[in-house]
Amino acid sequence: MDPLVVDVVHFYPRENAQPHNTVKFEVINDENPTITIVRRGQPFNGVVRFTRPFDENEDVVQLVFNLGDKPLMDTQGSMILKRDVIPDKHSWCAKILDIQGDTVSFEVSTPVTLPVGCWTLRLVTSLKSSHAREVYDYDQDLYILFNPWNPDDQTYMEDVGLLQEYVLNDVGKVWVGPIKTTRGKPWFYGQFDSAVLPAVMFMLDRADIPFHHRGDPVKVSRVISRIVNSNDDAGVLVGRWDGDYDDGTAPSEWTGSVEILAQYLETQQVVPYGQCWVFAGVVTTVCRALGIPSRVVSNLVSAHDANSSLTVDKYYTENMEELDFDPNNPQGADSIWNYHVWNDVWMARPDLPPGYGGWQAVDATPQETSSGMYQCGPAPLEAIKQGVIGFNYDVEFMLASVNADLMRWRKDPESESGYSMVDTNNYHIGRMVLTKKPFVFDPLGDEDRQDITAEYKHREGTASERLALMNGVRYSERAKRYYAVAANSSSDVTFKLRDIDTVPIGKEFRVIVDIDNMSDEGRNIKAALTATSVFYNGVKADVVKKIEGKVFVGPQKHEQVSILVQPDDYLPKLVEYCNMKISAMAIVDETKQSWADDDDFQVLKPDISIKFNEDLIIGQPATAVLSFVNPLERTLTGCEFRVTSSGVAGRTLRLAAAPAAPHALLSADLPVLPNKLGMINFIATFKSAELKDINGSATVEVFEG
Repeated sequence: MDPLVVDVVHFYPRENAQPHNTVKFEVINDENPTITIVRRGQPFNGVVRFTRPFDENEDVVQLVFNLGDKPLMDTQGSMILKRDVIPDKHSWCAKILDIQGDTVSFEVSTPVTLPVGCWTLRLVTSLKSSHAREVYDYDQDLYILFNPWNPDDQTYMEDVGLLQEYVLNDVGKVWVGPIKTTRGKPWFYGQFDSAVLPAVMFMLDRADIPFHHRGDPVKVSRVISRIVNSNDDAGVLVGRWDGDYDDGTAPSEWTGSVEILAQYLETQQVVPYGQCWVFAGVVTTVCRALGIPSRVVSNLVSAHDANSSLTVDKYYTENMEELDFDPNNPQGADSIWNYHVWNDVWMARPDLPPGYGGWQAVDATPQETSSGMYQCGPAPLEAIKQGVIGFNYDVEFMLASVNADLMRWRKDPESESGYSMVDTNNYHIGRMVLTKKPFVFDPLGDEDRQDITAEYKHREGTASERLALMNGVRYSERAKRYYAVAANSSSDVTFKLRDIDTVPIGKEFRVIVDIDNMSDEGRNIKAALTATSVFYNGVKADVVKKIEGKVFVGPQKHEQVSILVQPDDYLPKLVEYCNMKISAMAIVDETKQSWADDDDFQVLKPDISIKFNEDLIIGQPATAVLSFVNPLERTLTGCEFRVTSSGVAGRTLRLAAAPAAPHALLSADLPVLPNKLGMINFIATFKSAELKDINGSATVEVFEG
């Protein structure tokens, strides 16, 4: 008698996918699926057919699962098929369920700490009575992923209902724009697309993360924060913030992650270009594909603390002109981003004291290095909130992002440090931290916006918030020095920069500073007002208009200084996303009291309307009309829409549109062939030579015929 020869092995991809919550992966829904996707720590079923009947007394069948090219203890599972095995959450086993002649049904159990990835399987058959053996290599992909549904998995979420949002939802929103006009930009995560898991495996290999580390979500999420940017290791996206994207795709044009990951996998080259929300969108896709719960987080008015002082420092000359460098930190100046986007990932933290599990911040936008590489996190939200900066990883940087104080310094030859403090603002940074509300998607408004500021910091101005920040300061020698200096000059004149809320594109606006002299003597004041176009990361683009002058304010009198900005002043100088900064500075001759303030706002653009003229029926062609009105006094040329949808064949469609005259309606027809029932989402962006970063989305139901 010879050892068994394997005829076929089959893992029931569809049947296993149901209990494993992997049924949404596209490859599982192929006509004859050949790829199996399951989650660790949970049994899955298979069957093997041999070329002769299986003899329980004589035949031995060994299953050997391997991950990577040099399997070790943690990356190999070897077991003999047996009838009476009791599964254990820390080990592999294979249990015989049924024998029908030459066919054996079995169940495989995997350890709940198993490294995730694409595993291979080898079957070795032999006889109890001889040394002869046969080897069979199973040639299909078998993915084993994190299992946040399993209470023993490190990614387990107690409120299992939320996993519908944080692992299984393939569409979301990213809040972008300055605080007054921030809005949700729809994003198609597409973690179940057939290109995504192979792209994720390629990323992890390129990041050189050892296979035996791939079971630890702390290590995996830290590596994801590094490999989604291309700064250290030919990762996925090249970051660029200067408005010059001709040799790639402008960040504002992307509608989702799939196109980016598919291009990365196909070309094995870095993909140009990303900015913070693009990095964050890709991180959520990668994490959700692997089974790590993830959400995209937007911090409105975000600090980039370049020198670990837990402050954002702005420096001015003696005449209150702003310096564009930091005299105390030659490597780089602190900056304030209108908004910054990163991710929260969910996991237990067995590497930290109890109480620091749950949401952890990771940031893939390359800003500062951590342990020598452009990576950031996972930083427990609880540690950020309490100012406990000693814990892994990068808590100090994240604490400054949401809660640094803004300090202004003026050159002062009489001061010991060479600079005296103008003022300090505790409320400026981290105005609001937003994410998408679970289970809601509002294509037209902000009903799906969730304010999670309280998860990142205590309410501004409360004793707990000051204590948390000072707790961080206490652990940092450098921060102590900055906080030791406080302003004590006389201030009998008050200044107020009026807020500008919204300016529709093509309309004028006025910058106004109110000045009140509280003293009984007249005051001579030098003032300067500037309107500048800025990139969203705080980098200045062009001065749009500036005035400087002297104003006399009589005792107990009120005056105002203002500047009118016309569309012709700002339109040629606007940069992407149309963010503007207004800055005001003043110095009182008699008392040397100085003051400075600035404010950000956005010139608003129209949204794309997406309309269907008839009901959508599965498998029947239909048309969607994309349109908006040109808001400018000039013709739009080189017009193109880009559309992604969850229920239409093909990943992303591009549609050229005819030039649009000033204030004319611009529209394009989108052919649609719905391929799944229920609610499907459409996400659109538009660009032209004159106007970019126009967005729109719609949710529509597909019916049976």
